[in-house]
Amino acid sequence: MEEESKEKTFITSVAEKEIGLLSRHIDVLTTVRDHGPIGIIRLSQVTGQPQHMIRYSLRTLEKGGVIKPSPNGAVITDKIHETLGTLESTFDEISTTMNELKKRLK
Repeated sequence: MEEESKEKTFITSVAEKEIGLLSRHIDVLTTVRDHGPIGIIRLSQVTGQPQHMIRYSLRTLEKGGVIKPSPNGAVITDKIHETLGTLESTFDEISTTMNELKKRLK
């Protein structure tokens, strides 16, 4: 029983970690959209996330072409609307998948 509990904890912790990372990226993205141009320190203050995590999210979002640096801080690109739409539909798909997985547990 204890082994099963450890495995469940490991599986759920991986999922929770990934969801937390995605949540942070979305928080940073929407904050840049709503308050940009905005720098790392201000993003950290607004989101409540440490600066090193903000920096990582900014790099990730920049690689995805959704934000770009400017002399005054991060700003969104024209790709924002496409990205948000894709995220929304992906979340719908994930929600369906999660409900199907949940049913398997019963």
